[in-house]
Amino acid sequence: MTAAGIDLEFAACPMGCVEDGRIVLEGSDRLQGLPGRFSIVECGGCGLMRTNPRPTPQAMGVYYGAGYQPYHTTRRTPRWSAEFTDRVLRAEAIPRLKPGRMLEIGCASGSFLERMSRRGWQVEGIEFSKEAASYCASRGYRVHGGPLESAPDPGAPFDLIAGWMVLEHLHDPLGCLKKLASWTKPGGRLAISVPNAGCLGHRIFKDAWFPLQLPNHLFHFTRRTLAQMLCAGGWEVERIFCQPIVSEFVASAGFVLQDRGVWDGIAKPMASFPWWSGRLNLALLPLSYPLSLMGQTGRMTAWAILSRDSNGAVLRGAQANAS
Repeated sequence: MTAAGIDLEFAACPMGCVEDGRIVLEGSDRLQGLPGRFSIVECGGCGLMRTNPRPTPQAMGVYYGAGYQPYHTTRRTPRWSAEFTDRVLRAEAIPRLKPGRMLEIGCASGSFLERMSRRGWQVEGIEFSKEAASYCASRGYRVHGGPLESAPDPGAPFDLIAGWMVLEHLHDPLGCLKKLASWTKPGGRLAISVPNAGCLGHRIFKDAWFPLQLPNHLFHFTRRTLAQMLCAGGWEVERIFCQPIVSEFVASAGFVLQDRGVWDGIAKPMASFPWWSGRLNLALLPLSYPLSLMGQTGRMTAWAILSRDSNGAVLRGAQANAS
């Protein structure tokens, strides 16, 4: 099947459900304006939402070209913003973990690898974009350029695996979670973040919701469906929390204004707000913190600990790698 010259495939629910799904949204690529219109289907069994049909793994590279904004943003993140992101938006627990071996999935240009290396971690990365992976490697980091599915097994297991806004991009997220579990030490940690499709913004803005990002985002998680998939992948969820950031509300409103033909001098800067907002996110904390406590912001972070070995056996008495 093709759409606007892009090869598409139909995909069943990765959780193994056989119930029919229903289309809940249709949308297009708003980040780069590339061709194609895509549907989001909600599984009738587990409730997991997925983009279906979707670009094949071979065709998906079209949507990760030089114009894909997240790759550029990570190259120019100031240190104060990076530290704020690590401690508040991603997880405050990172500085309390005893340094060991860490892998970042979707390491982009390597800014997080750099910060964790400064804290004493031995770091490696995996990045789908060959361009971003090459730039990251030029900074001295060991990086596999290509999809996680084709990445070779590591030379030694990891104490921590991190993936910031990456699980929703994977064609087989459950299989990848199992693969990551096989690469992790007993008691090792997984830290991931994904868009929160169960939040108020998703319900209000629908196809104009900024974190929707079709077709790059193949899965659209709620707190419940994320926890279900982590458990099925061999991970025991320790905590899931919403990040105190509301820049997606501004960007989504910008998309709505663009759809209504409002002057680009207003609508366009609003639609790109997450890429340039910087310190303005600090000014929005009085609004973003209460919304995060109510589970209504557009990003959530999950911390999980390895609960099963590579053969599926439950690990008992495993001690977390924390000081």
